[in-house]
Amino acid sequence: MTATWWIRVLRIVFAALGAAALIYQVAVRWGDADFSLGNFFGYFTVLSNIAAAVVLLVGGLLAPTGPVWEWVRGAVTTCMVITGIVYALLLSGVDVDVTYSWVNDVLHRIIPLVMLVDWALVRAKRLPERSWLTWLAIPLVYGIYSLIRGPIVDWYPYPFLDPREQGYVSMAISLVVVFVGMTLMSFGVYWVGTRGRSRDVTPA
Repeated sequence: MTATWWIRVLRIVFAALGAAALIYQVAVRWGDADFSLGNFFGYFTVLSNIAAAVVLLVGGLLAPTGPVWEWVRGAVTTCMVITGIVYALLLSGVDVDVTYSWVNDVLHRIIPLVMLVDWALVRAKRLPERSWLTWLAIPLVYGIYSLIRGPIVDWYPYPFLDPREQGYVSMAISLVVVFVGMTLMSFGVYWVGTRGRSRDVTPA
């Protein structure tokens, strides 16, 4: 399916919803003694949702179709799927600095689902076969950044990235398990977005 007019309209609507949730969260926490803008942007959820809002907006306004755009869509969709599944399995009972339930639902449930459905409906046609491996560089870089920043600011965004209580060995095991899960998610996103396409794909 191509990006028909109603898909483009819905992309813009959900881009606005995601942006509104992020802005609202900052607005209600601004001025709180325990709120840090640097820490806010240290969450994978926040960064992924910002990227998703941009992709949805560009996809709604311009609907590009080139291979670079398809790679970006796939990468951001992968990040959002990771956001949704990791939150559901590991973080639903953890304080991730989301004040209101509607904001939480938008960032952790609605936008991840929207990105996956959009990816499934408007499938990629010129995507290299090993793109799903390159998408994993994003959470990998994020994890390295968080581990470097953590001891500097004495703050870690997620428990499985925090070595202070669990120790480095336990943390390393947790991260390996999480990364294996992310690998499966990335391949799953690739399959959903490319299934049934012709074999004349761009070589990796």
